[in-house]
Amino acid sequence: MTTPIPPGWHPDPQGQPHLRWWDGSRWTSATQPFAGAENPVPRTPTSGTTDIAQAQRPLSVFNAKKRAQELQSEVDRLQHLVDRMGLAGVAALDAESTRLTADVTRLRQEKVELDQQITAARGALVEAQGQQELQSVGLYRYHHPAETSVQLKDELLRVQSAIKQAVKDKTAITATTNFTFNNSAAQGRKFVSDMSRIMLRAYNAEAENCVKTVKAGNLPVASQRLFKAADQISKQGQMISLRVTDHYHRLRLTELELAADFHMKVQEEKEAERERREELREQRKAEHELQAERAKLEKELAHYRNALTALEASGDTAGAQRLRDKLDDVQHALDNVDYRAANIRAGFVYVISNMGAFGINTVKIGMTRRLEPMDRVRELGDASVPFRFDVHALFFADDAVTVEAKLHQAFSDRRVNKVNPRREFFYATPAEVLTLLQREIGEVISFTEEPEADEYLISIGKKDVSL
Repeated sequence: MTTPIPPGWHPDPQGQPHLRWWDGSRWTSATQPFAGAENPVPRTPTSGTTDIAQAQRPLSVFNAKKRAQELQSEVDRLQHLVDRMGLAGVAALDAESTRLTADVTRLRQEKVELDQQITAARGALVEAQGQQELQSVGLYRYHHPAETSVQLKDELLRVQSAIKQAVKDKTAITATTNFTFNNSAAQGRKFVSDMSRIMLRAYNAEAENCVKTVKAGNLPVASQRLFKAADQISKQGQMISLRVTDHYHRLRLTELELAADFHMKVQEEKEAERERREELREQRKAEHELQAERAKLEKELAHYRNALTALEASGDTAGAQRLRDKLDDVQHALDNVDYRAANIRAGFVYVISNMGAFGINTVKIGMTRRLEPMDRVRELGDASVPFRFDVHALFFADDAVTVEAKLHQAFSDRRVNKVNPRREFFYATPAEVLTLLQREIGEVISFTEEPEADEYLISIGKKDVSL
């Protein structure tokens, strides 16, 4: 049996029949027998050993050829040792080690990715199980109107999360815990559980239906439907004390209110946009009227100037003076038009009512920049109301915007429409408006307290049509 060569010992590079110690960087003089002993004991090299590799002769022109032959012989001998000891496979082993190391790194990365996929799959499974539990009691994912609202979205998410948590925590519905069925407590618990699930499913379906059908202005009706559903469940589950918990019912009501609030805000935005378009149309009409009036006055001014020149040339002093007076009137009117065009706050404030449409104690307070303010009043009494408006006050103000705002503020608590402030109707009598006008702007030249309401009075037979 061949004795294995101890680590660090190698066959002598000079071909001697013993082993020589290689310290990792050079051959030393330490040796031991290569064969003959069953268990040769390696001798540890001692300090002070000399390196035989250092005993090299200096190279010169005289020994170069011989030295080259010696070196070639050394190379051949070393190659023979490599072939005999199998050292030629070291490079292959290194390559195989590198490949295996890369495979280990790749497999470890794949393991990390698979662990992540497993974690995600477990999370999805838990979520799916949770969704299945919610759906089993009628709590489905559906489009809520407030989902697209910037102001209401966060509150909606909070409420919906609380609703789901209440279902998961079994706090959405409550019932007795000591009911027996066929003298069996287990069957009693199953009966209570099944009935609770069925009733909660019915309640959630009604709550979802209320959210989907609620509109701006009918929240009380939708809320009453949900109250009725909860009351019916309490009556039908009376035998097992079954009812929807107050906490869960409040959450579903809040969800319903958010839907109604969203519809209300949408309606307000649409109404505000409609009012803005109406204001722009009114402004354009006023501008066109002022432009047309200015062109008309400039034409009259030119005509009078030409006539004045002719009269002065003919020596008609009296006629020339009359034309100068007319020229002053036209110039004054032209200056007034320019002032109205430049001052966008100037205009006419009006106080009107429509007894037949809104009753005797309702007035509309507004302002217009139209050159003929009655055109605006007539437009307000178009086909949208059954009767024409009666005018109580109509006066010009340099700052009509401020006068209108003060009147609106004074009667703000009497607004007919408390949602849309652009609706300028107020529960007030013309006499109350007159008192306020006298306090705010001083003397009011013309004001009519009693409405004529001819069309309305004739229609109800309180006024003789022949008069």
